[in-house]
Amino acid sequence: MTVLDRRRFLELCAAAALAPAAHATPALRVVVAGAGIIGASVAWHLAKAGAEVTVIDRRGPATHASRGSFAWINATWSKQPRHYHALNQAGVAGWRRLQPELGLPVRWGGSLEGIADPALETGLAERVAEQRAWGETTRLVAGAELATLEPNVEFGGLRQVVYSGNDGATDPVAATRAFLEAAVALGARVEHPCELTGVSLAAGRVVAVRTSRGDIAADRLVLATGAAADTARRFADWDLPQREAPGATAITAPVPRLVNRVLWLPGVHLHQRDDGRIVLGEEAGPPPGEAHASRLLGRPDDFPAREVALQHAERMRAAALRFVPGLPGLDFEDVRICWRPMPIDGYPVLGASPARPDVYLAVMHSGVTLAPVAGALAAQEILGGVPAAELANFRPDREFKAGTGH
Repeated sequence: MTVLDRRRFLELCAAAALAPAAHATPALRVVVAGAGIIGASVAWHLAKAGAEVTVIDRRGPATHASRGSFAWINATWSKQPRHYHALNQAGVAGWRRLQPELGLPVRWGGSLEGIADPALETGLAERVAEQRAWGETTRLVAGAELATLEPNVEFGGLRQVVYSGNDGATDPVAATRAFLEAAVALGARVEHPCELTGVSLAAGRVVAVRTSRGDIAADRLVLATGAAADTARRFADWDLPQREAPGATAITAPVPRLVNRVLWLPGVHLHQRDDGRIVLGEEAGPPPGEAHASRLLGRPDDFPAREVALQHAERMRAAALRFVPGLPGLDFEDVRICWRPMPIDGYPVLGASPARPDVYLAVMHSGVTLAPVAGALAAQEILGGVPAAELANFRPDREFKAGTGH
């Protein structure tokens, strides 16, 4: 696919988000399965364009992957190749565009990514230069500038630090609810607990969605069901290869301002919300061992006990103490398991099922960054029936190659 000019790309996304109801198919009935950040954004964009929208979730809004997300909004140097980076840029721009309209809780200020691995250092200057060529406010920083940006953080031991000025972070639960409340204000319905159980067809077309609360008349079904690997096969008649990607986040009680930006550091990452709460996250996944493997069977969203959750939180804090000495003594309000919706190649899946064209798949990481653009383009495709060229590389029938995405 030829990479579009960034300005033109953002114009297309804005047009999809702001399309008046007169341009939508009248009374198109769409059920969105999944009330996380992606489902919520799709629902709002559909409702704004005039669709009759029902959102269902087996537990409730932001109770699965979105609840445990670290919620970094970014288009950093690791988002490769160019077409994927452009999609993330459009996501970041979408957050900035929609924040005042929907009251989205975003703290901007950029990010600082610390590099300790020599293998990652190779070619980093070229990557940073590439970012600037692609429109990002990115540069390598050191010394006095780091002390000015983050006076409470010690960056000793890091080989290089990359500053990305366009980045931000959100509260994913509050943001999801903001999208849903805005959709409801436009006439959408949100049903929970309400589990998707089947799809009713007539002459090969969707006529209703079956749920634990009964049938819902529908013309389209959107599967925004996150890491539930079997959903596409069960309801879209399509195998969508995903990989296991569990992580954990810990949230502290409110404290005075300690960090100003998103910090992506070896072994841990953190940011502090406007309400004073610090969010700690880890990428490495669970420690090896039978106990952890057994504990994760069934993909729980919560730890089995408070003391187990705190063990994970303290491990993250111990990793962060190397860089942020002010972290001792913080109280943890919540510790969450996050099952990241991770297609096996790491890239988003957006598009109608090749086997069931009335069922639209929307599965991705990072769902937080991509939520505004994914919602806008999905609504454009569902209501307009015309494929978006921007999503050509992210279709469910592409060739999946394990482990290439970021």
